[in-house]
Amino acid sequence: MADPAAKQVEVPLLPVRMLNEYAYCPRLFHLEWVQSEWAENAETLDGSRVHQRVDKRSRRGLPEGSDEPPAVVRSVDLADEALGLIARIDLVEASPDGEAVPVDYKRGVAPDLPEGAYEPELVQLCAQAILLRAHGYRCDHGFLYFAGSRRRVKIAITEELVARTLALRDEARSAARLASAPPPLVDSPKCPGCSLVGICLPDEQNLLTARSNEKVRRIIPPSDDALPLHLTAQGAVLGKDGHELVVRPRDGEAQRVRLMDVSTVHVHGHAEITTPALRALMAEGIGVSYYSQGSWYYGRSQGHDHKNVLVRIAQFQAAMDDVRALELARRVVRAKIRNSRVFLRRNLRTADPACLEELDKAMVGCERAESLASLLGVEGNAARIYFGAFPGVLTSELGSGFSFEGRNRRPPQDPVNALLSFAYALLTSAWTHTLAGMGLDPYLGFYHQPRYGRPALALDMMEEYRSIIADSVVVGVINRGHLGQDDFQRTKTGVALNPGGKRRFVAAFERRMDEQITHPIFGYKMTYRRIFDVQARLLARHLVGEIDEFPELRPR
Repeated sequence: MADPAAKQVEVPLLPVRMLNEYAYCPRLFHLEWVQSEWAENAETLDGSRVHQRVDKRSRRGLPEGSDEPPAVVRSVDLADEALGLIARIDLVEASPDGEAVPVDYKRGVAPDLPEGAYEPELVQLCAQAILLRAHGYRCDHGFLYFAGSRRRVKIAITEELVARTLALRDEARSAARLASAPPPLVDSPKCPGCSLVGICLPDEQNLLTARSNEKVRRIIPPSDDALPLHLTAQGAVLGKDGHELVVRPRDGEAQRVRLMDVSTVHVHGHAEITTPALRALMAEGIGVSYYSQGSWYYGRSQGHDHKNVLVRIAQFQAAMDDVRALELARRVVRAKIRNSRVFLRRNLRTADPACLEELDKAMVGCERAESLASLLGVEGNAARIYFGAFPGVLTSELGSGFSFEGRNRRPPQDPVNALLSFAYALLTSAWTHTLAGMGLDPYLGFYHQPRYGRPALALDMMEEYRSIIADSVVVGVINRGHLGQDDFQRTKTGVALNPGGKRRFVAAFERRMDEQITHPIFGYKMTYRRIFDVQARLLARHLVGEIDEFPELRPR
């Protein structure tokens, strides 16, 4: 598949730290520098701790003449246009006679190798030495300080090492011009310790591209530590105190939650958020969603967009390509119908074979649809069949008070439709934040066409999960008696959840999102919330040409 960004693009000065990453793993380099992806783990946090002292810039700079005294300078910034390199050197020991020695700090222990270190560390130190030479200093050696061993290792800057460093520089700069990253390492021991393994998805992508037939290792976390925060109490105010968010209701005690434990914030109705809190959330890349009191999803606040513009270029190119857009739209509708069929088969007390057969025919109709208009007709017919059978899933005595005579909305006219609409709003919001976080534009879809203010791609992606997440939560809270008729408020125009009912429904929805299922392709367990992340990344990989097909999620 052709690279959607094959044209030459200007490459800025290459950070020497990124040269280290390229030598370690070309894909890691591309994800981190070109696509601006980043994630912390225990090793990166420990590395930050090791660098705390040398990251504090010295007041004086390097000596510029023989009359100046020797200097030990921390956090030295150097760049050279001819070399195409830029670096922040941890520490430089400089003498008045023009010699400068770089010292690079490492968190681990010194390896028992003849070269003194692995290649990534060697080329990083060598690149620093080359920059010092470009600025007029003599530099024939440097030191790697390994904090785990508490000792320095002297590294000679040989001609062979310089040649290798410059060759890797050229390779890295060439790789930076491409939209798609180099392929993942195959069954590499480097992957489990990499902080970007959940972003890279090495084994998963190798399986999808047939580069490896090995069993997918479970090396990405099955769930996220950070969770959504919902403000459902009317009149509540979300503020900030230090590194904590503080929820102050009209009545009762304030509640506190650490900023690091929050993935998204959802403001319902007449709840409020202060400017300092909003600014802190934006700084941390935490999105805020807003809903009306009747649960209509208004939109979101977000900090800076994801920096990976190349994936958005690929997305726009695919959306403007009628053939490719129709292919992706067929996938969206086919997956929705298949999962709707699975939901009915599992939840109807007595499944109607004719209904299931009609949904099977609708899936075949997706493949035959030659335009978005005909595909829309196929989906509409499948939705009619599905919601025609939907009353049969509300079968318990606790759920008997809830009637469903068909889908209605804007606003919903009965409690069941009110729950469905709210669940779809929560699902749309979740996908909007997920897609934006991956560098995709939530407002440009392939099946749902652009319309002012409508997150079309989020609506595309949620179709696959309407029945298995949103509808499942609605049926669960009704059939288990978690919600009753008293949890709804009725007006002349429609029906909506009251604050207490909304709070219980949101809790049920988030529990469903945190349920772990075995991924049908990769074979290990993860939450639906994590599946959203994985699927969004795989969509981006498909758009830029790294994988040929965007896989569907087919529950077993």
